[in-house]
This record gives sequence, structure tokens and C-alpha cells, in this order.
Amino acid sequence: MARTRAYYLALGYNNPYEWAHFDEVPFTPLTKPLAQCRITLVTTAAPFQPDKGPQGPRAPYNAGPKFYHVYSGDTTQDHDVRVAHVAIDRKHTHMEDLNSWFPLPVMRELVSTGRFMLAPRFHGVPTNRSQRHTLGVDVPELIARCQADGVDAAVLVPNCPICHQSLSLAARELERVGIATVIMGCARDVVEHCGVPRLLFSDFPLGNGAGKPHDPDSQRQTLELALQCLLKATGPRSTWVSPQRWSDDPNWKLDYSNPERMSPAELKAAWDEAEKVRIDAKALREKLLNH
Repeated sequence: MARTRAYYLALGYNNPYEWAHFDEVPFTPLTKPLAQCRITLVTTAAPFQPDKGPQGPRAPYNAGPKFYHVYSGDTTQDHDVRVAHVAIDRKHTHMEDLNSWFPLPVMRELVSTGRFMLAPRFHGVPTNRSQRHTLGVDVPELIARCQADGVDAAVLVPNCPICHQSLSLAARELERVGIATVIMGCARDVVEHCGVPRLLFSDFPLGNGAGKPHDPDSQRQTLELALQCLLKATGPRSTWVSPQRWSDDPNWKLDYSNPERMSPAELKAAWDEAEKVRIDAKALREKLLNH
């Protein structure tokens, strides 16, 4: 949160974002064995849509507001799900392995061994800076769909900092209606500042909340830890810390959104990118309102 604030101040934006914060945190314990629980996946990634234009690191579609997405979780169907949020750490990691931020394939492996039951659908929540919109529009839709599917619990995997906030807000409200949740995330301060029931924190670059890319053992271990947190946490604000390390050298953390390590040319390029995202997002909002 401090790094994001300093970054945008350095770009010339003098109205720091106010992150969601709550003192009261709802909590729903699991009331039956994990093997009898129906679990869904909630993501902030989105399926690739060719008609939406470029969806790489600077994609205006994924970076801007988007409709609430729900896609079939049928085990026979493949999904081209991508991440293109501008605030993901792309210097120290990459988005080439969806298993590091979209653990549905790993969840299916565990379902095949009888660890739990998988809900018929997974869900995507928009990356929305408007907390009011998230709580008033996106979250009620998510709750209704989870209830329709008879979901007992949800695994939520955010990517960028705002993603972590959006899914923290979602987790709070899911717990309030009796659905247990666990967030698999890398932005610990954002999640804990908001106040959630359960968090599995992995000290990895943003965008790898489900494990290291191209490392099946890391991904399985991360999901297993999240499930254990879901099952064994006894009260709200339970943060479990993954023992995995990204690197023996912690200096990789110094680069993320750090204006002190950016040249004037890099700051100018970052400002241009931020303005493009802002303008594209505004245009998309106006288009949606006109429809």
C-alpha cells in the first residue's frame, strides 16, 4: 500500500487512494468434513475475448472496469483465461502459466482424489476501484450464484493490489451469508487492512498467488495450505504464511512500483500508461452507461 501511494504521487497524482478498512470481520467455520464440501473458485482473471482488443500487459479491457463474468466449471471444458492487470509484477515473474494464478486444474486433481467436491461454475469478479460498485453490484451477483450452486466454501485468488481489495470485500460478504472463504494472495497488507476471515499469504511477486509458475509442487502445496487454512482456522483475521520462498535474495521486492528505482524516462512511460488506462476505462464506463 505504501509503495503504491509513493508510486502514484511520483507520477503526479495527488489524491491517494483510500483502501477499504473494517474493524468487524465476519467468520463462517466449516461445519462438515472437507470431502463433503462443495468448493468454488473466484478469480480476477478473465477469459480471452478477441473482440476486446489487445489483452497483454497493458490491455485496456482487463485493466478497466468490466462486466461480471461467470463461466462453466465443467471438467471437460478448457478455458483460455488471462491476466493483464497493469499493477502485476512483470519484472520478476510472468503470466505464462495459468496454474500460478488460476488453480482450477490443480483443484480438479484434488477433486479426483476425493479431497473435496467442485462446484459446477467458477466466477470472475471485476477489478474495480469503486468499493461501492463492488459491494453493491458485483458481490450480490457473486453471492446469488454461489448460493444457486449450493457452495459451502470459496477459494479466492486475486492478482493486482485492487484485485486483492475486491476479493477481500467479496470474501467478507460471502462469509456473512454462511459461505466459508480463503484468499490465496501476495498483497498481505491490502487484505489484512480490509479485514478478512482467512488469508494464505505467499511472499511471491503479485500475480502468483496460487504458486510459482511452472512448478507443480509449489502449486499443489499452495492449494493444500489454503485448504488447511479453510478447514482449521478458528476465527477471523487468520493469516497463514506459506513457507515457500521466491528467492534467497529478497531484493526482488525493491523494484515493484518503486519510483526511487525508476529513471525519469521510466516514470514518464509509467505516467503515459496510467493515463491511457484511465482514459480507456472512462470511455468504457461511458459506453456501458449509454447501453
